[in-house]
Amino acid sequence: MRVRVQGTQESFAYVVACQRSGVAAVIDPGADPTKILGQCQGLRVAHVLCTHGHRNHAGAKEEIRTATGATTALAFADAKTYLRSAGRYLQDGDRLPLGDFTIQVLATPGHTPGSLCFLVGNHCFTGDTLFAGHIGRTDLPDADPRRQLVSVVTRLLPLPANTAVYPGHGPTTTIGAERQQNVAARAVAQGGR
Repeated sequence: MRVRVQGTQESFAYVVACQRSGVAAVIDPGADPTKILGQCQGLRVAHVLCTHGHRNHAGAKEEIRTATGATTALAFADAKTYLRSAGRYLQDGDRLPLGDFTIQVLATPGHTPGSLCFLVGNHCFTGDTLFAGHIGRTDLPDADPRRQLVSVVTRLLPLPANTAVYPGHGPTTTIGAERQQNVAARAVAQGGR
């Protein structure tokens, strides 16, 4: 389930749920908590996850936590950098239960020091690490373009080609499509030519 969220910069929040158990996670609640909570009716929200600490991806996490009792989580590096508290600090390889599913945490630093992606089956929520056709901004304070390219090439592109990619902005895509069309990833694969 995808929820478009309006904030200072248009971004997406996602509500992901196990149909059988009704257990859900909210990913990147940047703004519009009322709209997000409306999509959570009938679900038991267990996790509020932030791919990174920028306000347009984490700004409404406390409102969602207060309304649902869910645990908030993000990488410690971003909590420290952006003064974002959390109930849990995530690191690469962590696995979070989601009913019949597991959310796998992939560390993908670059856009921010603590950027994360969340893999649920063959669905990957990439925040501002990977977009359709390009990568997230690297001209912001604390961004590291080299690390972001390494994250994309070594952590995301090796996923199965049919993995659906849900970015923080713009259209959805697949890993297979990004292997072919992603300008930054292709430049790295071709040795920077």
